[in-house]
Amino acid sequence: MSDRWADANAQVIDQFRANVGVVGGPFEGKQILLVHHVGRRTGEERVTPLVAARDGDAYLVCGTAGGAPRDPVWVANIEVGPRETTIEIGARPLRVAARVVRSTSPEWDRLYRIWSAYWPDAALYETRTSRAFPIVRLEPLT
Repeated sequence: MSDRWADANAQVIDQFRANVGVVGGPFEGKQILLVHHVGRRTGEERVTPLVAARDGDAYLVCGTAGGAPRDPVWVANIEVGPRETTIEIGARPLRVAARVVRSTSPEWDRLYRIWSAYWPDAALYETRTSRAFPIVRLEPLT
């Protein structure tokens, strides 16, 4: 991750935690959550702020990286890491089962439609790359 992205993410995380999950600017009025994951090379815990759409009780986040040519690192961390992780929603942590859904999956179209309808900037990101963005479905554990 570039220093620019790391700095921007740190600012969003700080604003999220200071305002009990509310983030302004381009995220005004949108559900943001913080996904905890383990770096697949470093073994260190990471936290990534992401726009989340609902799919029933689950949350959907998407690995767009703003339309970069490659998936963001956090997707690979989730894909190879433990399937259970923690997300932060507002002031509460929530244990979830995380599952990466690729465009080869029969459910990808439905999930991507939900997420991209919630985050219309996805259409712009699609113009910047030829890759299909992975969706991560975060299912709460009871």
